[in-house]
Amino acid sequence: MRVRNKPWALPMIEKNPQLITADATNFGGHWDEKFAKKQPIHIEVGMGKGQFIIGMAKAHPDINYIGIDVQVSVAAVALRAALEEEQQLTNLFLVAGDGEDLTEYFNDGEIDQLYLNFSDPWPKTRHEKRRLTYKTFLDTYKRILRPEGRIEFKTDNRGLFEFSLTSLNNYGMIFEGVWLNLHDSDENEGNVETEYEQKFSAKGQPIYKLSARFQKK
Repeated sequence: MRVRNKPWALPMIEKNPQLITADATNFGGHWDEKFAKKQPIHIEVGMGKGQFIIGMAKAHPDINYIGIDVQVSVAAVALRAALEEEQQLTNLFLVAGDGEDLTEYFNDGEIDQLYLNFSDPWPKTRHEKRRLTYKTFLDTYKRILRPEGRIEFKTDNRGLFEFSLTSLNNYGMIFEGVWLNLHDSDENEGNVETEYEQKFSAKGQPIYKLSARFQKK
């Protein structure tokens, strides 16, 4: 669902180049310059209002995090949340950009881990190519992730989860874990929730999660 345009969004983004960009084209190979230290890089495609990526950056200061969202207004909301943190997160950077452009943002093998959280399920079969776990997206992820790079995926949508399990399996990925009710499992310890995750779990809906990695090239 697209959100209403916020007139303040783009000006705020332009005023904070130390934390966000609206054009990450050709940033590949130079991401270490955006952070205080050279560390493994994890990205979230479709960060929403930023609760997950900000929470991860706070919980894991030894990892650099990049949050990406195609909607400028949504990315600006995440930016505002990051700016409101008591301490500046020097291991966090945000991108107002399209997840389909990842190969323009990152060099091959530059990313260590990728998160997909509560992506649009695109439930109609004719739209399956738009699902972020479709094979063409997996091609892109495989390029930018290091050999054996990992994808973590969470959703409340059973249909999308079943599709994703099949898609990743057919692609030859190795599953490291599959959870049909994340919040009732040991894996939930240390779990950083997204806004949607809190909303759906409060209604008693199970949260599905998988962790899988690509095989060596």
